[in-house]
Amino acid sequence: MKKIFTLLVMAGGFVIASAQNVQLHYDMGKDRGYFTSTVEKFAPDAWGSSFFFVDFNYSSKGPKEAYWEISRELKSGKSPLAFHIEYNGGLHADSLVSFQINNAYLGGISYSLNASDFSKGLTLMALYKYIQGNESPSNFQITAVWYAHLFKGKLTLSGFADFWREKNALLGTDYVFLSEPQIWYNFTKMFAVGGEIELGYNFAGVKDFKVCPTVAVKYTFN
Repeated sequence: MKKIFTLLVMAGGFVIASAQNVQLHYDMGKDRGYFTSTVEKFAPDAWGSSFFFVDFNYSSKGPKEAYWEISRELKSGKSPLAFHIEYNGGLHADSLVSFQINNAYLGGISYSLNASDFSKGLTLMALYKYIQGNESPSNFQITAVWYAHLFKGKLTLSGFADFWREKNALLGTDYVFLSEPQIWYNFTKMFAVGGEIELGYNFAGVKDFKVCPTVAVKYTFN
């Protein structure tokens, strides 16, 4: 497990080299109190768009959890409909417990609405989700992603909400909800401060509803 984790950390270094922005969050949620770094990039092109992000959670000794998602959308012309494919997975390793976050493969349809000047937008997705190793691997996921640039770009609201089926015998649950709305004040086009609120239901081994806020800084590359 430690060798796999080291390789994943090294891979994260290569990802940073092609990042669009880097974020550092301090998680103030109950029983948390740790830093999380996020590297992400969104790249539109003539055939659709690509997106990825990589999260690392840190203890006082270094990275203890890694998670990443990568997706591709394919569409024709200016149609709001696109075919969406995605992979996500990761692992956790510390002095108490180590485990892998099961590979998940997703595919389905997305529908996007954007303002003509791309000052705001909303994307909705209906996806089939295959969770490798789960007792019930065939599942579904519904996702919403949004953004809005306000006050001449000084304030940015963004985030996502996921609702999916994932059988969890330990918690005795079948459904999970996760949302992470973010708010950023953009001092410049490159530097911002803000944070997010993680809203989780039956997520990350915690039954019922949990709210975990963060404070953060973000640097966007030219």
